[in-house]
Amino acid sequence: MPNAAVSRLILSKFSESLVTETARGALEELGGRVSLGVVFCSADYREHLEDFLEILQLHAHIPLLIGCSSSGFIGTNAEAERASGFSLLLLHLPATKLHTFTFTEANAPEWDDADAWKEAVAAEGDMDAWLMLTDPTGVPIEPWLGAWSRAFPGVPCIGGLASGGRGGDDTFIFKNRELLEGGGIAIGLRGGVKLHTLVSQGCRPIGEPLPVTGAEHNLIQTLGSRPAYEVLDEAFQALSEKERERAKGNLFAGLAMREDRDEFHRGDFLIRNILGADQGSGIVAIGAFPRVGQTIQYQLRDAKTADEDLRHLTALLAADGIKPFASLVFSCGGRGRNLFKSANHDAAILAEYFTPHASAGFFCNGEIGPVGGRNFIHGYTASVLLLE
Repeated sequence: MPNAAVSRLILSKFSESLVTETARGALEELGGRVSLGVVFCSADYREHLEDFLEILQLHAHIPLLIGCSSSGFIGTNAEAERASGFSLLLLHLPATKLHTFTFTEANAPEWDDADAWKEAVAAEGDMDAWLMLTDPTGVPIEPWLGAWSRAFPGVPCIGGLASGGRGGDDTFIFKNRELLEGGGIAIGLRGGVKLHTLVSQGCRPIGEPLPVTGAEHNLIQTLGSRPAYEVLDEAFQALSEKERERAKGNLFAGLAMREDRDEFHRGDFLIRNILGADQGSGIVAIGAFPRVGQTIQYQLRDAKTADEDLRHLTALLAADGIKPFASLVFSCGGRGRNLFKSANHDAAILAEYFTPHASAGFFCNGEIGPVGGRNFIHGYTASVLLLE
């Protein structure tokens, strides 16, 4: 039997009969064989979590089930924010090796120790990609992801940070029926399936790209030997009146991930927040540590730009002939209706450019995905794993 997938988006409070029916129907549609199940559930499922996971595993015959809490769900051509329910993806990958690694806050290696993580994971052979879910209340994501990427260089990581209700107790990660307190899970996939990643940061470059000529820690002093604030103000003033109105609070710094380019375009930059800007000193503070010589270009993020960016990146993959049978979608909680003022935005674009396929995902507290061959944690991003 070839690779196959089935998904379900269920919007309902926990119901034993509904979960049973959903699991049985999904298993039947998939042909009775499951390699991996991924499920995202609302925070109110926690009081029923053991029963919920047991029913899914039992009635859908899932040998490995992973997932986390979520504040909203993504399915095939559909999204639901601030809803009760769950989004489920079942995968049959008969020729794919899955390597599972879990950790909790109590038993994790030193977060920034790449050698310790490589030894702990003990993966046999190189993975094609890592699927990751983490609890933001317990995992210092940037040092951990940096160490993981050094331990497994060149291997893309895709996933998200659990979300949920207002309290920290509403955020949780699980493998099968085991809660991973303050920890996370990584599933390595190798062979048997083509994997493609799509990371839409929702920005477009404004102004001109310039090399960093003065920087200290996260403070950019000069760009192209000009005050960084002056370059920022010039980029802002060059926008149209409507764009300037949209740009308030939506300007970012883009750090070029590769310098071997004559021109820089959308997708060539790692997007990071502008934390502050001082006209007097000319300094701009950003949420990263730029190096002297690195190219930086300021960026604009708004609904129009975010829509164009996701469409552009999805169209490129579709033009290459990629036809996924499944996808996992990790979208920022700041997207959805909050950004686009309409429902189903990211899910609808994926369905538009790719033949409708089994898809599941959730609205995250942070999105994991590669840019320029390196893995990063993102915000306001749609990070997608496509299985072909």
